[in-house]
Amino acid sequence: MSAEPDPTRTYLLILSEREAVAWVLRHQQMAFPSTRRAEVERLAVGDRLLLLTTRGCWHNPTRDRTRIIGTAEVSSPVRTYEEPVTIAGRDFPRGCDLHLDNVTPYRTGVELSPLVPELEAFPDARPGAWAVRIRRPLLELGRADARLLTGELAQVAGDPAELVPEYVEKVRAAVSR
Repeated sequence: MSAEPDPTRTYLLILSEREAVAWVLRHQQMAFPSTRRAEVERLAVGDRLLLLTTRGCWHNPTRDRTRIIGTAEVSSPVRTYEEPVTIAGRDFPRGCDLHLDNVTPYRTGVELSPLVPELEAFPDARPGAWAVRIRRPLLELGRADARLLTGELAQVAGDPAELVPEYVEKVRAAVSR
């Protein structure tokens, strides 16, 4: 008799704006744009998310790298908000609740680029071609990819209660300049 397959999925949750990172971490929610995406529609309570910040997220893509900065679990279905959430001048009409498991210190994390050759989620081996796959809110990962990235992250991540306030404060300071 075979075991039941694990119904949960693991995704990269792609964040490309520092204000969005601070909002997601502070509110433990994810807000989605109005554009319908199949992966957002499939997102379910219990699914695992690896929070990824893009090179452009911190507004200095020549210095910054694409990194995994934490893990979370989806804790509510995706729903339409009564009023859209506005983050960095963009409206997001729907979203879901999250439970943050861990997070890395501000602007650190597991750099994705060196791991791309080992990841099934990025089958195109041409230099830089993998970045096209992270121009969406979610990218589903297979078990091996999720295991590799989660293992790498566990070595550098800590308690969100201790680390999230620094993200919120530093983003607030950067935006107010």
